[in-house]
Amino acid sequence: MAILDSGGGVVSMHTENGVADLDTLRRRKPRSDSSNGHLSDSVTVPDTSPSDDVGAPADVRDRVDSAQGRENLAGGNESRESGGGDGRFTYRPSVPAHRRTRESPLSSDAIFKQSHAGLFNLCVVVLVAVNSRLIIENLMKYGWLIRTDFWFSSTSLRDWPLFMCCLSLSVFPLAAFTVEKLVLQKCISEPVSIILHVIITMTEVLYPVYVTLRCDSAFLSGVTLMLLTCIVWLKLVSYAHTSYDLRTVARSADKVDPEVSYYVSLKSLAYFMVAPTLCYQPSYPRSPCIRKGWVARQFAKLVIFTGLMGFIIEQYINPIVRNSKHPLKGDLLYAIERVLKLSVPNLYVWLCMFYCFFHLWLNILAELLCFGDREFYKDWWNAKSVGDYWKMWNMPVHKWMVRHVYFPCLRVKIPKVPAIIIAFLVSAVFHELCIAVPCRLFNLWAFIGIMFQVPLVFITNYLQERFGSMVGNMIFWFSFCIFGQPMCVLLYYHDLMNRKGSMS
Repeated sequence: MAILDSGGGVVSMHTENGVADLDTLRRRKPRSDSSNGHLSDSVTVPDTSPSDDVGAPADVRDRVDSAQGRENLAGGNESRESGGGDGRFTYRPSVPAHRRTRESPLSSDAIFKQSHAGLFNLCVVVLVAVNSRLIIENLMKYGWLIRTDFWFSSTSLRDWPLFMCCLSLSVFPLAAFTVEKLVLQKCISEPVSIILHVIITMTEVLYPVYVTLRCDSAFLSGVTLMLLTCIVWLKLVSYAHTSYDLRTVARSADKVDPEVSYYVSLKSLAYFMVAPTLCYQPSYPRSPCIRKGWVARQFAKLVIFTGLMGFIIEQYINPIVRNSKHPLKGDLLYAIERVLKLSVPNLYVWLCMFYCFFHLWLNILAELLCFGDREFYKDWWNAKSVGDYWKMWNMPVHKWMVRHVYFPCLRVKIPKVPAIIIAFLVSAVFHELCIAVPCRLFNLWAFIGIMFQVPLVFITNYLQERFGSMVGNMIFWFSFCIFGQPMCVLLYYHDLMNRKGSMS
């Protein structure tokens, strides 16, 4: 490779036989390309006029051209090669075409070191084409199966007790604020405040459960109320736990942060109750402004993908479920076929749900509230184990679990494994509440499904360490999307139908 010393005028030629200093060659100015107006590259080629060739033997000039060709091979002068016309800037036969070891782009050592945007676009195009054909085939075979009362009907008015219950949930944060205010004014002691917070949080859960079980409401209304109930409960626990810790730190003489102070603010509590987070703190990072156009675009996407979920549920999932048998009763091969057939539309609905709630809705809410920390999820699709999935798929709940369940267990000398089991136990209870209460079924399928994740965490961790990341990732996809969720859908549907049949 030819290297021009800009300070002196000595050109050193690195060849296979060594380095030759061409002291007789004078430093040349870079030749400007008349075609595009750009200066030539850092490798300077002597001018071809006779006066400039004095003292430079022919073999030396050939070596300069050979070095120029090597530089071109490395990608430095493709623009001049494409310009054509000048033989000095083209490949010479003596220039090596293979200069270093390289891996094929799809080899196991290089496949994850490059972009696959083109393959991703191909997958999207194929996915759209294949599913468009399936949608057309389904419509031609079965017709339009979506009911006109899918979103709202006159019978939905009977769910007004659940709507009133949703509105009344705002009483419990006010009660928690009153307790903290009394503690700050030293009107009640710490043990009394803890007892009051326990009563408030327990009442906040039991009251909606009672209303849902007493009213003959629709499943969607019951699920919405129970989800909101669980969110408010998690926020109340975080508010009480964090306030207690702030008081402890503020009173301690050797506190870590001297700026930590305890105060009670209704404004900060109100902001926390509507913010897209489950972990309370007096102040949050804030964004500078609200992007109204961005919010409108995200809201339009939310409407589109919500409609897509409704279409898949009504047009695909409901017919498959209605035409199936109980998966635990009857032919095993038939049950496997139903689960596999249900897995694809169920996967689409699950992905749409994730995109609508965790990406669109939480970002819309954060934008409207100028909430700065928008890490609502991580790249859970690359989870190397089931444990990694639970750490990345729902960041608000994960942060709450770590902050208010897992590390408090470790601080009271509970070992790591029992602490993990306790965290999954809390999650399993709330998953069961969100599904069993609206269905009025307490067969514990959701509870068992969540607790089954505990052995999967340790199994996939071992497999990931033993065989690599792909094994744990494939087990995660299979356990959630191919087997777990479709099986739960079939179990709850048939138990619900059996319950209605026995009541009638």
